Amino acid sequence: MTLENIEIDPRLSQMSTQWSIVFQAHHGSPEQVSSAVSQLMCRYAGAVHRYLLKALKDPEAAAELDQEFAVRFLRGDFRRCDPKRGRFRDYVKRAVQNLINDHYRRKRPNLSLDSHFEEPAAADSGLAQFEQQFLESWRKDLLDRAWSSLSELEKSTGQPYHTVLRSRVDHPDLPSQELAKQLAIALSRPLTAGAVRQSLQRSRRKYVDFLLTEVLASLDRPSQDELEEELSDLRLLDYCRPFMKRRDEPV
Repeated sequence: MTLENIEIDPRLSQMSTQWSIVFQAHHGSPEQVSSAVSQLMCRYAGAVHRYLLKALKDPEAAAELDQEFAVRFLRGDFRRCDPKRGRFRDYVKRAVQNLINDHYRRKRPNLSLDSHFEEPAAADSGLAQFEQQFLESWRKDLLDRAWSSLSELEKSTGQPYHTVLRSRVDHPDLPSQELAKQLAIALSRPLTAGAVRQSLQRSRRKYVDFLLTEVLASLDRPSQDELEEELSDLRLLDYCRPFMKRRDEPV
């Protein structure tokens, strides 16, 4: 079953996948290339920078590799990406790993093959640790962008989606009645516990819509199983599943 059979926000099925932007960045008109490159760099720069900071533990080195990542992309290193061969984040991950490996090689240019030295942070505890660290960075960036989109929605509609959900996240154990009192002060209007629970449900749905938008952007027309596998890898499936009801299920 494909995504068309999942009941989520209609705009998700209308948006271009990240792969179409990749192809535009390398094969489109000059205007398409410029726009596509800007979109891609904005989308992935946060995840790349966050991981480089954690892996290198050196802000100056991370900033230097941020620039090198941009240069490699702009010169066309992603031109041969193929959606049939994997997710776009896998290409980004390999590019970051290569950046770090090259960085450490440059730092030790005169060491022989027999020299004993500590391997780069990306490999010092094995590939599995690198995979997990990069996935965590990717996940955090997806969540941050979904929060940003929710905040923008609140500003444009006047509906307190971000305020309500952020309050619950910041105070997970606070009873609904107490949360209602806090929100009433923040929003300058009376609120009941029941109204807060309804508002939370609407806010969660909006947030998950934005989160799914971000996840789908790096996949190539995934099936439901492929989407759920990606969400599972990102430890987001349990949170998103209630808002991904199949249309053929009874209401």
